Amino acid sequence: MVTVLEWADYGEALGEAGSVLRANAASAGLGAGVPTCPGWTVADLVTHTGLVHRWAAGRLRGEADRPDAEVEAEASRAADLLDWLDDGLVDLLNALAATSDEATGDFYLLDAPGWRFAWARRQAHETTIHAVDAMGARLGRAPRASEVWFGPALAADGVDELLTGHLPRPQYAWTPAAPERVRVAATDADRTWEVVLSPGGAVTSRGAQSQVSPGEPGAVEVSGTCRELYLGLWNRGVELSCSDAAWWDRWRERVRVTW
Repeated sequence: MVTVLEWADYGEALGEAGSVLRANAASAGLGAGVPTCPGWTVADLVTHTGLVHRWAAGRLRGEADRPDAEVEAEASRAADLLDWLDDGLVDLLNALAATSDEATGDFYLLDAPGWRFAWARRQAHETTIHAVDAMGARLGRAPRASEVWFGPALAADGVDELLTGHLPRPQYAWTPAAPERVRVAATDADRTWEVVLSPGGAVTSRGAQSQVSPGEPGAVEVSGTCRELYLGLWNRGVELSCSDAAWWDRWRERVRVTW
């Protein structure tokens, strides 16, 4: 069963991440590169995040999606791009607040909580990860787990969303010839996951109790603190531990959530 944080936790996470993103973007400068998103400038990062906020708010209100090019042109015309970002985040928060717990609709991730919670959760992590990207632009490198502002509970929730919601989606197409079993374990919380990768796709279960034995064929152990796992599995850090370096290289190449 999917476990989520409290409603207020997602609102707080969204607000905090928006503030961190804005402050670091302003400090780095809109023309700075983003080490964790190669090829992007801070302006690209801010535009993308503001676009996603507007898209999610529109989905919550039942509106037709606006073309990306239209929203990007709006951003380019903004007198202050960071104010434009703020406006989109406020609109998203208002849309979430106006949506009832009983509301239903299509959602693109598997094993999601209720519709309102699913959107709040997704946008909390969308904004948190991109705030990490903005920190990276200011620092000139990926932030370390000790440098981020969020706690283990939010980080573990983001790992759960990635492994149970994103990873099984068809676009990752991780279909090894022989099944692979991956155990992901947080060292600072009672949170574990087991991912089975096979020709049929990825299947994730929570609360895996089994251990991975050294040399066991097709078995991989990934561990770290919740924040190390969050940054590492989302391809924003390299502090976690993995028992198979070649497998970890494949993860970093294949599992890059871009939308």
